[in-house]
Amino acid sequence: MFRTPLNLFRTLAIAEAVSWTLLIGGLILRAVADLPLAVTIGGGIHGFVFLAYGATAVLVALNQRWGIGPTALAIVSAVIPYATVPTEIWLHRTGRLRGAWRLDETADPRDRRPIDRMLRFFLRRPWALALALVAVVAVVFVVLLVVGPPGGKG
Repeated sequence: MFRTPLNLFRTLAIAEAVSWTLLIGGLILRAVADLPLAVTIGGGIHGFVFLAYGATAVLVALNQRWGIGPTALAIVSAVIPYATVPTEIWLHRTGRLRGAWRLDETADPRDRRPIDRMLRFFLRRPWALALALVAVVAVVFVVLLVVGPPGGKG
């Protein structure tokens, strides 16, 4: 399913947009039907997908060797409702999502950097990569739950 950076990035960009719908729907239900649980559920799902999208954006940016501009745009687009979809379209149209995962070292001197070696190590072991990403996202998610929402729970 995620044989290319495009497939993975597109899936998470769409999932992030769907999670925005869940969060906004939860906010509406809380306001209209006095159902605060809807925000808890929609917000929790959105928060986890938001973090997963951010991790995916970093992973794909490293693989595709994006500069700071496209990388920052991809990450920041998750903060704006539904912006991940047009961002994915732009990245695809500009060729930034073209190609395969970089599994092997090439003659490019950048392939000898520690970050590229680590990237190849995990890309060759997709289950280890998936477990590592899920673990990191889960830890950050739990820490953010403990810290609480922006502005407090008041």
